[in-house]
Amino acid sequence: MRPGEDFPGVGVGLVIIRDARLLLYRRVRPPEAGHWNIVGGKIDHLEAANDAVRREAEEESGLLIGSVEFLGLSEQIFADEGQHWLSLIYRAVEFSGEARVTEPEKLPEFGWFPVDALPQPLSRFAADAVAMLTKAPLR
Repeated sequence: MRPGEDFPGVGVGLVIIRDARLLLYRRVRPPEAGHWNIVGGKIDHLEAANDAVRREAEEESGLLIGSVEFLGLSEQIFADEGQHWLSLIYRAVEFSGEARVTEPEKLPEFGWFPVDALPQPLSRFAADAVAMLTKAPLR
């Protein structure tokens, strides 16, 4: 049984902003292969969501993530790809280090982008996260 394919998967996503620029990675794998996305991934069994978002973001970006703040919930159903995901979206309040490519087989390219000039195509999760940011001030 595979989360997201055999039953709805539960994941986390992290909005990381530095100098009014959003960190995005280009995805290679479905769902939304080729789209630009915030960092994140699956929550492990018995893992708290805010711990999962820190772990996933650190694994994918190489940054050290401190405190995080909950922004909202994003649900995406990709009927054409047979995937269904619920993702808790957070914002990094504290982080340090320099972003890099740590998983080239999954996320081979990244960049820091102004919120008003995001790369395309943008993933639905990232689009939801950006919409949530309009309700919470940038830091």
